Amino acid sequence: MELRELFPVWNQLTESQRSELQNAAVLRRFKKGARLHGGSADCVGLLLVSSGVLRVFISSDEGREITLYRLFERDMCLFSASCMLHSIQFELYVEAQEDAEVYLIPPMTYKKLTSESLAAANYTNELMASRFSDVMFLLDQILNRSFDARLAALLLEESSIAQSNELHLTHDQIARHLGSAREVVTRMLRHFQAEGLAETGRGVVLIRDAARLERLAGAAQR
Repeated sequence: MELRELFPVWNQLTESQRSELQNAAVLRRFKKGARLHGGSADCVGLLLVSSGVLRVFISSDEGREITLYRLFERDMCLFSASCMLHSIQFELYVEAQEDAEVYLIPPMTYKKLTSESLAAANYTNELMASRFSDVMFLLDQILNRSFDARLAALLLEESSIAQSNELHLTHDQIARHLGSAREVVTRMLRHFQAEGLAETGRGVVLIRDAARLERLAGAAQR
């Protein structure tokens, strides 16, 4: 997909701003599992998703991960341009959850754009607010929702992304999404299977009763 179709305020930019942005942005292709951004020392630029799904996550010193949010077509990641956001001081990682095509926009190009374009600056502020809202929602789930509700919500979210009740997920991948241990995920999936909610196999989780998972997930769903 062309950059002009993806960039949210393209029509509100001047011809010279469009030209500068078009010339600076580079379309890259990433295979599933590829790391696009590796922490605050890595400043690859802004990521604008043309196709595929990106996973944005943090990781503890012990290597335990938790997914903050996912990025889909037309979504942009600002935090991969950490050198442009000096007030952001935390380690955040981005990887391709599926094969993806992504425009990389150099940080200085985007910084110049937001200084010249009110529409681009307003969009950036709205995007920052939206992403912090995502993080606050996640914190609320961790503090106030049971693990079975969070797991149910994740399975339903993955089903929506895949457009299928057959999810190609390992217990380890689920644990990394939820910031938990694989053993905890395994025990809960066994419980789900005993209750007829889901069935597990090697690298596969099959949703058996989406309606009951919906009720269990409750407010843990976005």
